[in-house]
Amino acid sequence: MFGLFKKKSEKDKLYAQYKSLTKEAHKFSTINRKLSDQKTYEAEEIMKKIESL
Repeated sequence: MFGLFKKKSEKDKLYAQYKSLTKEAHKFSTINRKLSDQKTYEAEEIMKKIESL
């Protein structure tokens, strides 16, 4: 209730994007390995940004 109007920080936004990409990578791991590797790479790049913050 009290966090209703609180804006997300840059770190929170990046972490949500990271979770989304890892979820997609897992979904594609059985269908298309190349696409799964690409999503994993993108997620790793976002994690590097998170760690730098």
